[in-house]
Parts: sequence; structure tokens; C-alpha cells
Amino acid sequence: MTGIIVFAHGSTVEEANEGVRAMTSELALRGNFDLVDTAFLDCAVPTLSDSVAEMVARGAGRIVVVPFFLTLGIHLRRDLPEIVDRLSSLHPGLRIESQTRWRAIRRWWM
Repeated sequence: MTGIIVFAHGSTVEEANEGVRAMTSELALRGNFDLVDTAFLDCAVPTLSDSVAEMVARGAGRIVVVPFFLTLGIHLRRDLPEIVDRLSSLHPGLRIESQTRWRAIRRWWM
């Protein structure tokens, strides 16, 4: 089973985090996906690690991480690949993919 995690920066302004969660809920509904969650890099929960663990517990064998950032900055170029590598080593047999190109991300939205 494939899980999708929408990965955002996170904010100390909870309304901003709720906006990302609402968009993730809409993605799950429109895409008819069973395993969809939101995760945050900083300032909010759940973390990517928490979301991955939850999806593994629910039977995911593959997880696609879809970044929800304005630009392909340092968090997506450096931080996300490091986090994905660490989580992959913690969950042997789990395939974690990170979508960082707009065409790949758009495929999940449309």
C-alpha cells in the first residue's frame, strides 16, 4: 500500500499549519487515497518521522513525500534527502520517495 505525506515547513502560527492540513485532507478526498498525512519540518507536529511510523503501522510499503514549499530551497535540497535517508535506514523494506520536481508533484494533485 502506498502512503502520501504532504511535507511542509511548519509555523508557530497554528492557523498556517491548519491550512496545510486542510489542503492535505482535500488531496485525500479528491484523490481517493487511503493513506494521506501531513508532516512538518519544524514548529509543528507531526514530524516526518512520526508520519512515516504511523503509515508503516497502517501497512504502507511505499511512501511518497510531497513537499509543500514555495521554492526548491535548502530544506528540500539538503534537509529532506537527509531525513528520508535516515528514515529509510530505520524502516528496512520500506520504499520512501521524495517528489521535488513540479511535474512529479502535479501528478498527485491533478
